[in-house]
Amino acid sequence: MITFLEGIIEEKSPAVIVLNVNGVGYEVFITLNTYEDLPASGSRTRVFTHHHVREDIEVLYGFSEKSERSFFVKLLGISGIGPALAVNILSGLPVVTLKSAIASEDSKRLSSIKGVGKKTAERIVIELKDKISQFEIIEEKQTEVSPEDKVVNDSVLALVALGYRNAEAYSAVKRVLKDMDEVPGVEVIVRKTLSSMK
Repeated sequence: MITFLEGIIEEKSPAVIVLNVNGVGYEVFITLNTYEDLPASGSRTRVFTHHHVREDIEVLYGFSEKSERSFFVKLLGISGIGPALAVNILSGLPVVTLKSAIASEDSKRLSSIKGVGKKTAERIVIELKDKISQFEIIEEKQTEVSPEDKVVNDSVLALVALGYRNAEAYSAVKRVLKDMDEVPGVEVIVRKTLSSMK
């Protein structure tokens, strides 16, 4: 079992990277969150991997954080959720937001992710809500969330309320924050993000 890979990013896109590990190129499928976390092509990095094996294919999925990989594996354990949908779910919302939605049984929030219907969202809540301690899910108050994560989450929620998709809003917010030395308030981030998305 391949648990992580460390090497040079040869190619990078929002869905997949090619990682050069001692002269061997590994194709690794990633989430949008991981894409935003990874350095530019040509840089050295480490990704935590899940080696998915079926009768007809072997695929590597990579994550910048162990917590995201753990969540991915838990999603695969739910009936009707395969790797592609699990990646889509993790690309649709930050992990902390997904955990909060499950902790508060907010299936409506989960069903806002493209590809996740009402029944799938309800199934995710039912099957994972009792595993809160394993996930170390932060409830609504999110007292353990870093100030930056809280601002990012609130900014994404504000943009979603304005009609933007979760993945699109999250990606745009992260791009705006990369150009800032300090993390400003939600209002400033939303205003700058909206300007960048015009």
